[in-house]
Amino acid sequence: MNDTPAPAPAPTSTPTRPTAITVICILGFIGAALTIPLIFSGAVQSIGSWYPPYLGASAVVGLICLVGLWKMKKWAVFLYTLLVVINQVVLFTMGVWNPFALLIPAIVIAIAFANLSKMS
Repeated sequence: MNDTPAPAPAPTSTPTRPTAITVICILGFIGAALTIPLIFSGAVQSIGSWYPPYLGASAVVGLICLVGLWKMKKWAVFLYTLLVVINQVVLFTMGVWNPFALLIPAIVIAIAFANLSKMS
């Protein structure tokens, strides 16, 4: 018989998630769930035949970013920033951009970058 104690579990590699990131992710998951029916609505399809697939792809990439933020991954901050830039260009090209379209994403980006050093 071996009486040696079992080794202690390895520490998790995921850093502690700040409350602000947790709130951003929860609100983002809710927003993504609300986007799904919007993809199939007539209002979105009236924008153009290209927009529903774009909105769907954007929602999927946004969900990937949220999962990465939830897991405190640096790549998620950079991917989300790229997604925001692309979405802002699309809105501007469509002629529907306004400063409020950038307000919430800019806050999310600022909080994410402020916590970047805590991410792996």
